[in-house]
Amino acid sequence: MIVKNNYNECLTNLACSIRKYYGLNVKHSSLEYMDKLLKEKQPKNIVVILFDGMGSKILDRTLSKASFFIKNRIKEITTVFPATTTAATTSIRTGLNPVEHGWLGWNMYIAPIQETITLFKNSPKGEEETISEKFLEVKNKLVQKTIVDEINEDTGFEAVEISPFSKTKYEDLDDMLAIIQKECKRDGKKYIYVYDKEPDHTMHDLGPDDVEVKQLIQTRNDKVEKLCSKLQDTILIVIADHGHKLVETIYLEKQYPAIMNMLERTTSLEPRTVSFKVKNGQEEKFKREFNKNLGADFSLYDRQEVIDSHLFGDGVENELFKEAIGDFIAIAENSNKCILTKEDTNHRSQHAGYSDDEIYVPLIVVDKT
Repeated sequence: MIVKNNYNECLTNLACSIRKYYGLNVKHSSLEYMDKLLKEKQPKNIVVILFDGMGSKILDRTLSKASFFIKNRIKEITTVFPATTTAATTSIRTGLNPVEHGWLGWNMYIAPIQETITLFKNSPKGEEETISEKFLEVKNKLVQKTIVDEINEDTGFEAVEISPFSKTKYEDLDDMLAIIQKECKRDGKKYIYVYDKEPDHTMHDLGPDDVEVKQLIQTRNDKVEKLCSKLQDTILIVIADHGHKLVETIYLEKQYPAIMNMLERTTSLEPRTVSFKVKNGQEEKFKREFNKNLGADFSLYDRQEVIDSHLFGDGVENELFKEAIGDFIAIAENSNKCILTKEDTNHRSQHAGYSDDEIYVPLIVVDKT
């Protein structure tokens, strides 16, 4: 297996540079060029804005070379594996790889409760309105503490997280940027992490190159540029968690019932990175059947191949990791296909596959010191 993610220059490593600047321990290499910049400039504020789904290849197709984001993009780096919000935002928020923090995909099998859970919703797969109390009892097996938490608890500095899901919320893009400006003006050395669900939210419905998506990106480019004109003593970093790709859907139960009948439970992780748990004794049959029918669109790897490849990054393995990856993982590397079961939500555009559009993200750095 060829691992395309560069675990020496990915979101985890950027997070380690931030950890290092605030005097926190690091478990992975940091980005030397970011370390050098932060050490030299010693900014009062570091602001990280993550625009969900705003992959680097999408930026190139949307913005001109003279645009603010493109001019200030210092590198194109990779996300972690898989290229999805659950895994990637946890890595940038912690400085850990997915193998360590355990947040592996939108839907993940949780062995202690023998249930597949939509992690960010605390719900059984396909039951978004239902909270799994059993999952809440074991959720702490996944890493919970973030860089923001550690800065506030263990250093003399301040940190704040701004997102629709955190204590500090915003109403819209303008409100988000106004909060950032207000936080930057306050006294004291601080870290500000900001999450925006766009353009990912719209991309899922319309695709990455729709005119409405392009406008969302252009607006963010223009308004962040305006924000930066008002900042002082600040390093602002704009990143994404992953990109996007238009997809064609394979409905497993309808199109390949023989494959579905070999499974012990529903699929998990992501529609373009699919985990399968196969009924005992049917592993070889499953492998033959899958490769015969779907091998042109997905590369199939068994559990040991996945573990040996360090596909989910290096580090101390989370106790839920091995069971969560199942017996096999199928990855869409060079195709536009995705695999759904009846519990999954169908989208026009997806991510978590292994195309360049999905795994490369921009590292945009604006020095306002």
